[in-house]
Order: sequence, then C-alpha cells, then structure tokens
Amino acid sequence: MLKLQLVTYPHPTLRHRSKPILRVDAQLKEIVEQMFEVMYEFRGVGLAANQVNLPIRLFVANPSGEKNERDQEMVFINPVINKPKGTVEAEEGCLSLPGINAHVKRSRSLQISAYDISGTEIAGEVDGFLARIIQHETDHLDGMLFIDRLSDETRRPLDDDLYKLERRFLESREQGTIPPDGQLADETAAWEKKYC
Repeated sequence: MLKLQLVTYPHPTLRHRSKPILRVDAQLKEIVEQMFEVMYEFRGVGLAANQVNLPIRLFVANPSGEKNERDQEMVFINPVINKPKGTVEAEEGCLSLPGINAHVKRSRSLQISAYDISGTEIAGEVDGFLARIIQHETDHLDGMLFIDRLSDETRRPLDDDLYKLERRFLESREQGTIPPDGQLADETAAWEKKYC
C-alpha cells in the first residue's frame, strides 16, 4: 500500500500544476484518509495533494486542526474559486515550509465550487479562516507557495531559512531519499494517467 509522506520546499512536485481528477476509487479514498493523518501529524489545518507528492487536484482541510473533531473535516476535489471579495492580511505558515511564517494578503471571502470524496457538489460563499485555507491550498494545486505572494521586502528576511531548506533537500537527494527529477516526472505521469 502506498505510504504518503510530506514533501518540503523545494521539492519539484510543489511547483507542479495539478490536473483535475476524473475518477474516484478505493485507492483515492485511502489517499484522502492518509492525507488527513499526515496533516494531523504535522499539526496542520489543510494539506494539498502536491504536498504528499501527488499531482492531482485535491486537498483536505480541518479548520480546527484537531483530529478528534472529525466533523470539521472537508475534502475538496477539483476546487474552483470565484468572486473573491475584499482583502485581509494574516500570518500564514505551511507544512512544506517548516518554520517559515509571514503575513499574506488574501481575499476576505470567495465562492467555492468543488466535489467531496463521495461526489457530492460543494458550492457556496466562504469567508474567514476557511476562506484563507481554501486559497492557500488551491494555490498549492496551481504550483504556488505562500512565499510567492510576498513582496521582495517581506520575503528577504526569510532567505536564510529558505536556503537551509534547499540545502536539506539537496542532501536528501545526494543520500538517495528523494528520487531524481526524471523519476519524479515518471511517477507524476503515472498518477495523472490513473486519475486525470
């Protein structure tokens, strides 16, 4: 059985634009369960498929961040954001950028349309913290990280921490724990062929 693992910056899959999912099967449902487990393990409130090295248009969320509050869990397949309104700035972090936080401007509210794991349509207006989570995770599916939304001036103090993550990634590559780009591209193509 596939064992999902969190990938961190600058892993190439984080920059891959995910393709829409065309089918849901038992394995995809198992992937969703594992994504929630990874999210809780790293104390997150959202997790996109790119963050576990999967190039498919899917993210999970639980605004409470609490594993025992399963009624707060949400699955978004093929999310589309429309009609963003207003602007609000708040601090964000990212499980794939451990230890890095910054204030990010996001839309205050938005219209979301997506499907859950059972194929039921999700549609409506969302605001507050959930709207921020949806925007952050949808960015992931487009190959974008929250640091890409920062001004040069805001991002500059983060450069040392980003460099450390880059060094750690290269060391993992040298040790063989992260496959070369060619192998990652083959894995990506296989997942896209299966689900997209």
